[in-house]
Amino acid sequence: MERFSSGVWMNECMYEYIQSFNHSIIQKLRTDLLSNKYFLALIFFCISFSFTTAQVYPDPKVDSLLHSGIEKIINQKYDLAKKDFVILDKKFPELPLGKIYMAAVEIAKSSDLASLYNSKFIRQKLEEAKEISENLIDKDEYNIWNYYFLALAKGYDAYFNALNGEWLSAFGEGVTSINLFEHCLEIYPEFHESFIAIGTYKYWKSKETQFLGWLPFVDDEREEGIKLLEKAIGHSSYNSYLAINSLIWIYIDKGESEKAVKLAQSILEKYPKCRFFRFGLARALEDIDLRKSIDEYYKILNSFSESEKPNRYNEILLKHLIAQQYNKLGEYQASLQLCNEILSIKNLTDYEKQKLEERLERVKKLQKELQ
Repeated sequence: MERFSSGVWMNECMYEYIQSFNHSIIQKLRTDLLSNKYFLALIFFCISFSFTTAQVYPDPKVDSLLHSGIEKIINQKYDLAKKDFVILDKKFPELPLGKIYMAAVEIAKSSDLASLYNSKFIRQKLEEAKEISENLIDKDEYNIWNYYFLALAKGYDAYFNALNGEWLSAFGEGVTSINLFEHCLEIYPEFHESFIAIGTYKYWKSKETQFLGWLPFVDDEREEGIKLLEKAIGHSSYNSYLAINSLIWIYIDKGESEKAVKLAQSILEKYPKCRFFRFGLARALEDIDLRKSIDEYYKILNSFSESEKPNRYNEILLKHLIAQQYNKLGEYQASLQLCNEILSIKNLTDYEKQKLEERLERVKKLQKELQ
């Protein structure tokens, strides 16, 4: 499966959390699992936007602002989304949600557009949100939403640490986040907000730790994870797209790309401009119809506005993917032309060079094979 960068490119990032039992296993997990960024992003995405499902927050004003802001993030209207969350924070300063989602917007925007993160702002908001959440739990340990707030904040913190290569911190915060989601289910077994994060985690944790399958205490929870996601779809009122997004990538992983295409097409009917979901569709189509896959990748490439194009990362990334599909089709000249276009791009910033170093080597290799 093609590995992508963070944010919009969902198949390079996933959460990699697993209990280790000796030094050698820890090292293998860090190398083979925590570096798999696809796992990080998918868990993050599900944790990040799973708030306003069937059990909406009791205050309708809070729910309305959350729903509005989240919809805008999904539609890549980041500045408008941030305004909603700033209002939420000002009107409800006793809740951590405004701060959590102000950080979320910054992460989503920078990930989508492959730009530098506003790290100081993101970390500050998440720390403040965790502190508020912990204080709320101290005041009312029976309120399920207080634990959900903390799970959400720690989930974002884990993801952001992973984006910055801080794997041990990401591991610790990520496991704690999942444990908090599980605690929500202990309080209320039908708390569907937890199903999406836990279901995705269970599937990919089991998938990525198959090499430990001979151990008696390592269970294969992939089917259980899928069932949780399917249950989330059946009970969600606003965010069934989260479980759908997870299942798209799970079906691709299982070799059931036809199912992935059907799911992706269904969600794109509601969010036709969403690059997250269109990428899932494009990747699934690689296994079914390469020309249609190319068409979808071009749609993503052409979806960026002029104001969203200062960074060349996305252009190079997508052109390389398209070149690979042309190569599979035997249309070598079209593939070579794209490789030449990529390698003719000059004056990359240090940030772009760092992010693209490995990919540019792969482009050069493909170009050499085609000449």
